[in-house]
Amino acid sequence: MPEICRFLGIKIFMFFNEHNPPHFHVEYNEHKASIYIDTFGVMEGKLPSKVLGLVVEWAEDHQDELMRNWNDIKETGEWHKIEPLV
Repeated sequence: MPEICRFLGIKIFMFFNEHNPPHFHVEYNEHKASIYIDTFGVMEGKLPSKVLGLVVEWAEDHQDELMRNWNDIKETGEWHKIEPLV
């Protein structure tokens, strides 16, 4: 499970051999959620609203990189770190 980013205690992951639709996973303390890359909606799980807002802000800034990672992980198993929220 590659950790592609970490900021403010928020961890962002993508799994190898994932199922569609394209999404990423978020962990913050005891909270976990899966987030759609195209709409930034919550696919599964729950995050505190402030944390979800930060994750969506970060994802909006890096949507192309998230899709590139999704495709690369599925096709070649390679992935790249993405810059944290600043």
